[in-house]
Amino acid sequence: MGVTPTMSRMGDVLAGFHAAWEFESDSVLIRYERGLRTPKLLSALRERRIPLSAVAGVTLAPGKRGTVVLRLEPRAGADPLLEAAAGQLKEGSDPYRLVLPAERETLAEYYADELRSQLTGSGPAERFLVDAPEAPLSFKAYDGKASFDGRTVRFRWFWTGASSAKWKAGDQSFAVSELSGVEWRSPEVFEGHLRLINGQEAPVQPDQDPATVVFGLGYGPVHESLPFAAAVLAAVRGRGASAAVPAVTVPRRDPADIADRIRHLGELHQAGLVTDEEFTVKKAELLAEL
Repeated sequence: MGVTPTMSRMGDVLAGFHAAWEFESDSVLIRYERGLRTPKLLSALRERRIPLSAVAGVTLAPGKRGTVVLRLEPRAGADPLLEAAAGQLKEGSDPYRLVLPAERETLAEYYADELRSQLTGSGPAERFLVDAPEAPLSFKAYDGKASFDGRTVRFRWFWTGASSAKWKAGDQSFAVSELSGVEWRSPEVFEGHLRLINGQEAPVQPDQDPATVVFGLGYGPVHESLPFAAAVLAAVRGRGASAAVPAVTVPRRDPADIADRIRHLGELHQAGLVTDEEFTVKKAELLAEL
């Protein structure tokens, strides 16, 4: 007779596309593949231990092209990576999804039921329960290099990309104790950036703010800039800073600045770096700010 798998036996492994879940008594250890087809963010994360106390639920649903998707639903506020991402991650880069061949649905359903029976947490978490990526971390943005050693964030400006405002301000250092949060806007959208929130009103444009590095084509990719943002956010929260990231008040832009932005957007459009649709949508957004 076959032996039915049991969650009480540590070390059970359920392998899917791009990742494998190892079930432990109080957590799920997720190991991500490092192949060419694996989303770069997952490869960069390598492995993550998700305590069951950080999980609010478990779902199993049909996937694409003969697959099923087993997913842990993390509690709000439990994972610094998701907090920093603020809903901007694409489905394929979701670190809580395990895609399996459809013929393994029965086995996946078994593990989903076993996991559900062991969940005890509900509602928003009062603190981060999942570990953030470890420092030191660094990445290249369009206008500078960002580095974090666990205590201090540093921005070193590039003369080829940084604005005159940033050059005048000089290279920047921010102690974790000075910060109250981070704002990460995906490099996969227009005007992506990483902003450090330090209680001061930020300038309108990220490229004018010495507390912000801006992304661009090939700069600040998700698999580098998001783990960086998560590590900084976890350090800020861990030092007793406010758990809520304060909203940044953004005043309406100067019409002359809007005109410059639209002109630059037009140049990108003519160069083929922005599609017709992207040009139309972003131009409308800029005009709406007048």
